[in-house]
Amino acid sequence: MRKRLDPKLLLASFGVAVGVVLVVIGFRSSVSGREQQRLPDAIESIEPISGATQVPQQTRVFVDLLDGYQAEMNIDGIDLATIDLDELGSPSNSVVLPQPGEQITLPAGAIFEPGNVTLTFVPAKGQPIEVFATGQHIATITYWKTSEGRNRATTYTWSFYVV
Repeated sequence: MRKRLDPKLLLASFGVAVGVVLVVIGFRSSVSGREQQRLPDAIESIEPISGATQVPQQTRVFVDLLDGYQAEMNIDGIDLATIDLDELGSPSNSVVLPQPGEQITLPAGAIFEPGNVTLTFVPAKGQPIEVFATGQHIATITYWKTSEGRNRATTYTWSFYVV
């Protein structure tokens, strides 16, 4: 003799099965990381991330590029001077290299570190942007392969919201 199916148990089992299927679909269709940022191949990472909504006023704007690239930065329509760390202290540069243990004062602008292929801007006194005002800000990176030159440059733009 067969037992009758309990309708409540059948309904609960069906609900659990639908829930598991929806969770699996959610995980398979989610987009995160590089895919969500839609970063070009030449850019490994950016900070703050595109669309960030809780960014502090003194946050840094940072771009990590692939080897063999150079870049310039523009924030809110302000072109930032690019300070190449390899060129500091060269005979053609007016910056005097510090003695061991001394600090160096960098000129205002975005710092390009060729060894790490990164471009960093931190708002501070004396910088073109001393603090990020509350609201939306737009950052644009103009980047190019060093071997091809600036005339083959491409841009990437993203926004973030400062609180």
